[in-house]
Parts: sequence; C-alpha cells; structure tokens
Amino acid sequence: MNKSYSPPYLWRLIFTALSFALFGLGGLLLRLVVFPLLSLWPASPLVKRQRVRALISWTFRFFVKFMRCTGVLTYSVKNIERLGQPGQMVIANHPSLIDVVVLISCIRDANCVVKESLWHNPFMRGPIRAAGYISNDGSIEMLETAVQALQEGQTLIIFPEGTRTTPGQPPNFHRGAAAIALRGAKMITPVRIAVTPTTLTKAEAWYSIPHRRFHFSLEVGEKIDPCDFNAYSSAPIASRKLNKYLHSYYIKDDVKNE
Repeated sequence: MNKSYSPPYLWRLIFTALSFALFGLGGLLLRLVVFPLLSLWPASPLVKRQRVRALISWTFRFFVKFMRCTGVLTYSVKNIERLGQPGQMVIANHPSLIDVVVLISCIRDANCVVKESLWHNPFMRGPIRAAGYISNDGSIEMLETAVQALQEGQTLIIFPEGTRTTPGQPPNFHRGAAAIALRGAKMITPVRIAVTPTTLTKAEAWYSIPHRRFHFSLEVGEKIDPCDFNAYSSAPIASRKLNKYLHSYYIKDDVKNE
C-alpha cells in the first residue's frame, strides 16, 4: 500500500476493530488449542519455553503486518540487529497499547515483565503463562525473578514506567528497573518508541483512532554498560544515577524530535 495514502476513516475503524478481535481470538486459540498440542512435543522445559516464545513473537509479527496491510498503520524499526542478546535488558518508553506487541515481534526469544492484570485476562493469560513472562506485582520476588532471568542469559523487556505514558508528559521511570539492570544485566539497551499521530494512549479508547493512519517507529539505541554505574559506592546511589541517566536519554530524544 502506498506510504503516502491513508485509507478512509471508516475503513480504518473497521480494520482496527477486526485487528483487536483477531488478537483476542488468537490468544484464546493459543491457550486452548496450540499450546496444549505444543506441550505434547517432547523436549526439555527450556526448549518448550523457547518454542512458545518464538510462536508468540511470530504471532505478534503477523498481527503488526496485518494492521499495516489493511491500512491501520505504517511502521519502521531501526537497528533491530541490536536486539536479542544474551543477558540483555531492553528498556523502552510506553506511549501506546501495542508497544509490547511490536517489541516482542522483533525478538524471537524474549522474556517480558507484564502488568499483573494481564495474568487474569482470559485472552492473554494463556500465552503469558506459557512463555514464562514475569508478573509486575511490585514484590521482591518479582525483582529477584527478573534478575535471575538476566543472569541465566535471557533477553528481558521492561517498561520502567509500569504503564502507558500520560500524553504530553515526559516518562516517569520507577527505580526498580534500574535496580534489576544493575544486579543482573550484561548490557542495557534503550529503545525509543514514537507514535504519530498519537493513538492507543492511556487516555484514549481503541476506537478513538486518529484522522489518518498512524506511524509507529521503534529505534534501538546503543548499549549501556551497567558497570559504568556499579562503580558507585552503594547500590541505591548507582540505581538513582542510572535511573536519572535513562530519564535524560528519553527526555533528550523527546526534545530533539519536537
């Protein structure tokens, strides 16, 4: 489809609704049919988990391409080759509802810290539990599980805000993500996400679509070495320094792109 062409409003509204309907039905299908069948295929727990995550990544990639082919969105990904490294903690801002979908679609075998409410969502809880994702319940156990995943060599995705960014406001990162990175990550990779025009934000329902199809851009930054911050005298100081650095990184990019 021509990049400069934007389908009519009603067309995009219909296919936005269809996209999310397919997403929900796909989650149920995976939970009730695909994953039970996949579990019958003999393998170690590690290999089974890798299969599930690869399938989720492929499914999310299909979902994003469906939205693009039907004219709901366009998208671009820059420096994707930087993603998917062992022990890598991927940190991203969170402007829209589909951020995690696009990010996981770019990484074949990724772990992810997800909202606790999704663990009880009938459409999402099957894939989330089968993939071994981590519930963001704010507990010490959650932090320890995330650190352990990184130390095992997994790629871990975290949105330090914990929820979608309030439109017009800078990101507000919780320090827990920095603490996890300093204790477990071999590298920290920042990802900047932008959605133009804004849509699927915290303040908008899924059907409040913009006047034209939106563009989703994902840019992977250069890696950050946790050792540069672990040199500080104490863990709380190091965590505060890293959190401040990440804030500056995203605020700087926001100003640059205004």
